[in-house]
Order: sequence, then structure tokens, then C-alpha cells
Amino acid sequence: MENIVTEKAELKVSDGTVMNAYVARPSGNTKVPGVLVFQEVFGVNAHIREVTERFAREGYVAIAPELYHRTAPGFEGKYDDFQTAMPHMRAMAEKGIVQDIASAYDWLKSDSQVTPDKIASVGFCLGGRVSFLACASLPLQASISFYGGNIVPALLPKVADLHAPILFFWGGLDKHIGPEQTRAIVDECNRLGKTYVNVEFSNADHGFFCDVRPSYNPEAATLAWSLTKTYLLLHLGKTDDRTRLR
Repeated sequence: MENIVTEKAELKVSDGTVMNAYVARPSGNTKVPGVLVFQEVFGVNAHIREVTERFAREGYVAIAPELYHRTAPGFEGKYDDFQTAMPHMRAMAEKGIVQDIASAYDWLKSDSQVTPDKIASVGFCLGGRVSFLACASLPLQASISFYGGNIVPALLPKVADLHAPILFFWGGLDKHIGPEQTRAIVDECNRLGKTYVNVEFSNADHGFFCDVRPSYNPEAATLAWSLTKTYLLLHLGKTDDRTRLR
């Protein structure tokens, strides 16, 4: 496990807005891969910051952009108050999301500690959808989507644009995302010859990875984290084979 440092970053978005982000990185001066971390509907809260730090401890520079920056900069929702987050989620337009994704990617790619051709994305809930969209709009090396909602039907045509292998996680007990939606995504990936891994935890519900949500499933979360690390290792390379900054 790495010693890490954290920081706040201010990113300029192409529409003229400014977006804050939480960054965690390994201490030291070695080149490492980068990971885009996309929030749940509840914002870049303590859980998402902890996940970002977790990636840093595995040897990645990780950045979690505040996707609600246009309507609620600094928003941190409570898990028992979904309604407060709803207006901000509904205000998100696809064009703005793609601009935010690009801004975070450009920041990560230009960071002196990041190997620019080794960048992946991961997202949870709302962020799972954003991670899917990132895979369709950026030249990533890998993407991971945890129970991303509203991919079907709106974003299903974006399967054709997926640039990188993508790992999907779903909860079999998830009433928000039914099997007809996950099957549609898998069928379209197969039809178009996209490289993917599809994992369903039959006894897990929506949000199973988050250890402060009632739906937290320790077994599913542990296995999903192990698979996540392995997937990044396969597509970004070993973090212990890093080169010194010149």
C-alpha cells in the first residue's frame, strides 16, 4: 500500500464554467497510471473521496470531479435524503457531462506524475453511467461501471463508440436497473464486437459497493474491488513497474 497525498484541483471546462475536483496520488516522484473517479448521485462526498484515496494507495493518480458544479458546487448529499440530490442530477445534460469528462481527463493527462496513455475511468450509480459515457467519448485504456443507471435506452447507441474494454458490475436485486436493461447492453456489445466483462452479484442490491449505504454487501464489494484492481492491472500495467520522472 502506498503513502498518499491529497489535494483540491480547479478545472476549467470548455463551456466557461469552473469545476472543482478531489485528487489523491501516491507520494514520491514516479510516473503512474491515472484513474477518473465518478461520483454517485450524492456528490463527491466522504465515501467518494475515500474511494479516490483507495486508488491512490494502489499506485494511481485518481481524480474525482464535482459533476454538480453548475448547480451545487461542493454538494454532499445524505444517503437518506435522495430527494435533495434529484434536482442536480436532473439538471445534468449530456453535453455538459461530456465537457466535464473531457476537462478531468485533460487535467489528468497533463499531470506530470501521470503516464498519459494509461488512463481509465470508474464510476458508481450516476457515475457508472458517466464512466460508460467516458469510455464512449475518450481514448481510455479501460472503463469500469458500477450499476450505471439510465444507459438504456438513451445511451445504448453509444455502445458503438466505446473506445476501451469495459467492466460492468450489477446487483441482481437492483430494482432500479432490471435484467432487460443489462441484457440490452450486453447484447449490443456482442452485436458490435465490443470487449467487455459483465458481472452480476445475484444477492446484491443497487449501491452494494458503498459501505455507508444500507444496501452495502461486504462480500460483493470485496470481490468487486478485487476484480477492479485486476482489471486495471491488465489494461494499465503493473504499478510496481513505474519509471522515474525525468
